Amino acid sequence: MKPKIKLVQTADGKNYLAPFILITTLFFLWGFAHSILDVLNKHFQDALSISKAHSALIQAVVYGGYFLMALPAGEIIRKYGYRTGVVTGLLLYGVGALMFIPGEEIMSFNFFLLSLFIIGCGLTCLETAANPYVTVLGERDSAERRINLAQSFNGLGWICGPLVGGLFIFTSDGEEGSVAMPYAIIGCVVLLVALFFSRIRLPEINVDAEAGEDTAGVAGKTKLWSHRNFVFGLIALFFYVAAQTGVNSFFINYVTEHSDITPREAALWLSFAGMGLFMVGRMAGSWVMGFISAEKMLAYVAIGAVISMVIVIFVGGYGALAAFLLCFLCEAIMFPTIFALAIKGVGEHTKRASSYLIMSIVGGAIAPVSMGFIADNLNMAAGFIIPLICYVVILAFAIDLIKKK
Repeated sequence: MKPKIKLVQTADGKNYLAPFILITTLFFLWGFAHSILDVLNKHFQDALSISKAHSALIQAVVYGGYFLMALPAGEIIRKYGYRTGVVTGLLLYGVGALMFIPGEEIMSFNFFLLSLFIIGCGLTCLETAANPYVTVLGERDSAERRINLAQSFNGLGWICGPLVGGLFIFTSDGEEGSVAMPYAIIGCVVLLVALFFSRIRLPEINVDAEAGEDTAGVAGKTKLWSHRNFVFGLIALFFYVAAQTGVNSFFINYVTEHSDITPREAALWLSFAGMGLFMVGRMAGSWVMGFISAEKMLAYVAIGAVISMVIVIFVGGYGALAAFLLCFLCEAIMFPTIFALAIKGVGEHTKRASSYLIMSIVGGAIAPVSMGFIADNLNMAAGFIIPLICYVVILAFAIDLIKKK
């Protein structure tokens, strides 16, 4: 029990357990929003008779929202605080989700893309607020463990997304189900959560004179870019999100094309096996980092991810399915660990740095389109060369930090 208290307690004795629990609930919501996209990808290919590259626009608009909304979200948080950022994100998320109700009647791919773009903007506000906030709810040395623990609930959302989406969208008789129902449910839930957060107070925490950040001007911005771990971390995070989105987006396509597994069964594999291991990896990673440095842990899992992609590309079959599961386990700690290591030591620039790091999530808009293009012109296995390259970059980031340390 003692280590858990220290995890959310500062050196001067302040305990942030309550705000940590509240913010951690949000991680589930955006995990669900991202993972259900992987079911939509296959659904729209079949329902609207579009190519893999075309269906990948689903990911492109959501992650494009991160690129366009990250800096405005950062400004909202700097001026009005973390709670306002959270509420703004939840409102956008809820509205975008409820737009799927008329969307199912219209059955216009462009209208669905607009709905998903609004959801993406909402998720940007949530992540820009929640990720850095979790890192400062305790001692600096435990930041990586704290964000990995919080991100474990993000992993729970990743399990529920394909599960709920697969059950509602892919029916057991092979017919297409309702795409509006899961979004209508999550939209109502999210708006209720927004109402709750609008009525509570979250403590605002200043990090190393962060209050003076707005007066730092151009000089302050220059100092941020002088942090090597931040700059390389920004690049690594871009490639991580690209890899994760690419792997998740075309898992169902790959499995159904290389085995006798149906799309509905593949969605359940992605939910329980893939995302289940993803969640376990985050929870275990938070514990293991109490014994192994975050930099070394990141290097080990990056090596595992590289090996898994090589098997997916060149082996195929059920060996590739096992490799996918290894990849989900290895990539589990990557996002929170890269984020925490990149933001470590930037002090007064924490909120601005967070905006740029969230902006790098636009990598998720690029990889699926690239992979879809390769799959349409060569084959699905060849498309996974993109995640392979991404994991090599992450390994390089980890090695650089180890050498620096």
